[in-house]
Amino acid sequence: MFAPAPQQRIWLCTSPVDMRKSFDGLSALVRNQLGHNPLSGHYFVFVNRRKTQMKVLYFEPSGYCVWAKRLEQGQFPVRAHSGGPQPLSISALQMIVDGITVIRHRQSKRYMPQSR
Repeated sequence: MFAPAPQQRIWLCTSPVDMRKSFDGLSALVRNQLGHNPLSGHYFVFVNRRKTQMKVLYFEPSGYCVWAKRLEQGQFPVRAHSGGPQPLSISALQMIVDGITVIRHRQSKRYMPQSR
C-alpha cells in the first residue's frame, strides 16, 4: 500500500515521461524540468504518454524511493498541459491511482413550494 506522508507536498509532472527512467533519470527531471530539489522529501508523480504507467519518486532520509504502477486496462485520469508541475492533494493522488475521474456536476436551483 502506497501512503504518502501528510506533511509532504505532491507534485504532478504534466508532460509525458519515459518510464524506462529510474532514480537518477527521474531526479534529473525533477531538478531540470520541474525546478524542484529532489532531496526535499516531496513526492513527484510521473505518467507515461499512453497514461498506463505511473511512477512516484520521493526521498527518505535513507535514500530515494520509486513507487510504480502499471495498468492492465484503462488509463490514469491525468490531463497533460504545459503549465508546469501541478500540486496535488493526497486524496487527489489516491483518486488518480484508483482510476477515479472527478466530473464537476452543476445542480440547478429548483422551485420548492413553501409549506404552510
